[in-house]
Amino acid sequence: MNSITRGKWLALLCLLPFAVFFIIFQIAPLTWVAVHSLQAESGWGLDNFSKVLGSKFYRQAIQHSLEISFWSSLFGILIAILGSYSLRKVDSRLRDFVNAFANMTSNFSGVPLAFAFIILLGFNGALTLLLKQAGIIEDFNLYSKTGLIILYTYFQIPLGVLLLYPAFDALREDWRESAALLGASAWDYWRLIGLPVLTPALLGTFVILLANALGAYATVYALTTGNFNVLPIRIAALVSGDISLDPNLASALAMILVGLMTLVTLVHQWLLKRSYHVSR
Repeated sequence: MNSITRGKWLALLCLLPFAVFFIIFQIAPLTWVAVHSLQAESGWGLDNFSKVLGSKFYRQAIQHSLEISFWSSLFGILIAILGSYSLRKVDSRLRDFVNAFANMTSNFSGVPLAFAFIILLGFNGALTLLLKQAGIIEDFNLYSKTGLIILYTYFQIPLGVLLLYPAFDALREDWRESAALLGASAWDYWRLIGLPVLTPALLGTFVILLANALGAYATVYALTTGNFNVLPIRIAALVSGDISLDPNLASALAMILVGLMTLVTLVHQWLLKRSYHVSR
């Protein structure tokens, strides 16, 4: 056995623990969920999916999840674009600090984030009371769909900055100078050069933010104690609820969520390939 073959076997051996971990904690649970999603009281079939799609309550959960994910991802990526582009223009020390801060705050979610927003924007939150006294707002409900979009947008921004900041490296300064010499305005440069180059990265980042919001559970549960109708909350209620315990129906809902996430991932991979070809 030569050294090349020996190196390949050693690499496969090193991957074995990861493969075992992946099968036990990813493939096996997903297989269990997929099998039980097809199992109902009447036997094997698509009854659970028919019940989900035929129920206005569960369709509302899917709609709320998609709406909150879409708008929070859209607002998050717009702010992240401005932040990422601005970081290219500031001093390197400030840039490193902001990048480190974004890396830290991208993990600030769940119960601590919900508690922070309750203190700031709850019915008696500090910022809510200040805005009411200033006459800027009359009433604001953090526990509504609008409040959740604002909450989700907050933890989308740092992730968007971390993902978009390297993408601006694809824009070369001499392109701007050449466009200016040829008489192109700033708008012409971004419309004809900047945005076409950045579009694959922008769409890919948007897709990742969408997936990030679709699977969020701890934050919305801690904020609303499970009373807002979104897919992760409904799945948890059907698995651990005392009244509406139905693991098979929860499995069907989970497979719908997996389907949405799979679609998002496939789109992301396609956009990554396009981005690679554009950069070359």
